[in-house]
Amino acid sequence: MSQQVRGVVAPGKNEAVRVETIVIPDPGAGEAVVKIQACGVCHTDLHYKQGGISDDYPFLLGHEASGVVESVGAGVTDVAPGDFVILNWRAVCGNCRACLRGRPWYCFNTHNATQKMTLTDGTELSPALGIGAFAEKTLVAAGQCTKVDPSVAPAVAGLLGCGVMAGIGAAINTGSVGRGDTVAVIGCGGVGDAAIVGSRLAGAAKIIAVDIDDRKLTTAKTMGATHTVNSRTTDVIEAVRELTGGFGADVVIEAVGRPETYNQAFYARDLAGTVVLVGVPTPEMKIELPLLDVFGRGGSLKSSWYGDCLPSRDFPMLIDLHQQGRIDLAAFVTETVGLGDVEQAFARMHEGDVLRSVVML
Repeated sequence: MSQQVRGVVAPGKNEAVRVETIVIPDPGAGEAVVKIQACGVCHTDLHYKQGGISDDYPFLLGHEASGVVESVGAGVTDVAPGDFVILNWRAVCGNCRACLRGRPWYCFNTHNATQKMTLTDGTELSPALGIGAFAEKTLVAAGQCTKVDPSVAPAVAGLLGCGVMAGIGAAINTGSVGRGDTVAVIGCGGVGDAAIVGSRLAGAAKIIAVDIDDRKLTTAKTMGATHTVNSRTTDVIEAVRELTGGFGADVVIEAVGRPETYNQAFYARDLAGTVVLVGVPTPEMKIELPLLDVFGRGGSLKSSWYGDCLPSRDFPMLIDLHQQGRIDLAAFVTETVGLGDVEQAFARMHEGDVLRSVVML
């Protein structure tokens, strides 16, 4: 039997979000209903609201979430009612060419719930990243649920569902940061700071934080940055080279997603170095680089999908490291808010003084 809950809906392009009554169907085969406990306010949700991802309105926003499985559909064996889970937006299929080659983090056939959540008038909702977790409950594919230690704070756990995992994974999984490496991170919001945490965890010797906001650079130092560069007043490429003996960084992580900052990342890396793009660009953005420089500088130019994570492997590991005091995931939680505060949380993103606002339910 379907049930009705409250959820945050983006009704149209750039329209203010509002709390609506959402109809959640019973889970079908391979699906699960999850009672949400916490959901981070991620920039991707703002992209949905602004029409930067698609125009499939209305959207049920929210995706960076944790909660408790309430019910499951036929054939679900990996999770059961009562399990504390982090929701992920790349549920691997196990059967595509990437999965069969032993690279499930690249799964080309990730899936979501088949049934639709709706408004009370029957209007179908498009859940953000197939999750829609700014809601008291949501319907997802069971493969989007990853069990973790239930003793961790829900607000902390949920952040691994997107931004923190994307940043840590960009450093460790995609960038393969190693002991003694030099790393530059361009853009010190939540994802960039997570890349700093990941680089520190991997044993980087020097971590250079780059941003236009001194407040963000101050926060980056608390996360593990050894040096900072304000790119509003300083040439990034020259500054990174100066801090690395004139060579450039071994790994440069671009966490902004703009042509200008990608160009900085490309030229701020050492010969045979690696650039990792984890910032999300908009569809109209283009880059132009001399092909001879692409060839002559060698190395790797990579994009990081969700930190190239495997949720079943990475989420429990990172929760364990947090519980042991080896990484401080709680440092990413700037404030906790309610469902009715999401619009204000979007506004605070632009003020530069929050890493994450987290909706608590």
